[in-house]
Amino acid sequence: MRELFDTDVDRGQVGIGTLIIFIALVLVAAVAAGVLVNTAGLLQSQAEDTGSDAQSEVSNQIDVVSATGTVSGGDVGTVELVVKKSPGSEPIDLSQATIEYTSDTSSVTLTQGGTADGTTFSTTDVSGTSGTVLDQNSDRIRITVDTSSIESSGLGAGEEATLEVTDQSGASTIYGVNVPDVLTGKDYVRV
Repeated sequence: MRELFDTDVDRGQVGIGTLIIFIALVLVAAVAAGVLVNTAGLLQSQAEDTGSDAQSEVSNQIDVVSATGTVSGGDVGTVELVVKKSPGSEPIDLSQATIEYTSDTSSVTLTQGGTADGTTFSTTDVSGTSGTVLDQNSDRIRITVDTSSIESSGLGAGEEATLEVTDQSGASTIYGVNVPDVLTGKDYVRV
């Protein structure tokens, strides 16, 4: 009878050891799951921030509705862009925008000012705005760039320039100005 009792004690000790190992594995798995859940939450937060930043840079675009140049002394002295915000854009404040003007002979960064000259561009209301903020898709603002103050006498026939408009969110829109080959007898041209 004693032999039977000793065998049961050995079996009980093996069962308790297995139970302790099982509990330890469950605890390790719970800690690992907690770390994974925490990491997943952090990655989701970073992905949402990156997504919203990318969306604002992509969607906050300025659409150029029309572009004209005023001919003065045989050259285009001013360039006027009528702009609107693209669909899905947040309000765009042109008072905080910059325009990078680049041609074969000049490269200037312009800021918004009351009048257009060699360092500033001007904005005027065309429809439904305060003159600087595009709130609705129907809003239009005229941006005037004085090329005669930037270049020696303006943009000549056949010359080109690039206007890169960067708004307050950092999104940029590039517009290429192409002056027609013939300016004689014209007061305004499409550029």
